[in-house]
Amino acid sequence: MSTTVFTFLESPFGRLMLSGVLPEDGGPAGLATVTAPGQKYALAEPADGWVYDPDALAAPATQLTEYFAGERTTFDLPLAPGGTDFRKRVWEALDRIPYGETVTYGQLADLAGESPRAVRAVGGAVGANPLLIVRPCHRVLGSNGALTGFAAGVDRKRWLLDLEGGSALFRTHPEQVGPTGPEQVRRP
Repeated sequence: MSTTVFTFLESPFGRLMLSGVLPEDGGPAGLATVTAPGQKYALAEPADGWVYDPDALAAPATQLTEYFAGERTTFDLPLAPGGTDFRKRVWEALDRIPYGETVTYGQLADLAGESPRAVRAVGGAVGANPLLIVRPCHRVLGSNGALTGFAAGVDRKRWLLDLEGGSALFRTHPEQVGPTGPEQVRRP
């Protein structure tokens, strides 16, 4: 049986809780969750049976610290989030949104191989993303380019986008607005 481990990391968002799953073969822990204080639909404290093991989660803690310092733009970690196949497809599509770029929920549906009509379901999967920051759900905007929903709060979403390239990431540019809203907005 696999063991769930956890640690805490001080960050600009406050104390993040990281959890991971140690595989039975003894390999590195797969990161399962990254949660911020006050985050909707997330555990605020470790679940019963989880084992405190900062060494097992040292790589995710280091990479998140580097990201917050502006020294890292991608994450290279084994991941082990739990979720339905649909949610996992959406979360894997989040991984394809480059640092410093944003997409709309409709564009994310397309990236995940889903119909544009699935935009609400895609939004629900984004809201359930257990890997805050590592899986960049903060890079997804409303169809009009507005900051919408973020389980850790819209102010934190704005902060992350500012870290990655400033307010140009979520400003609507008239030349990029199509029939359903702004196209992908890139950092100048």
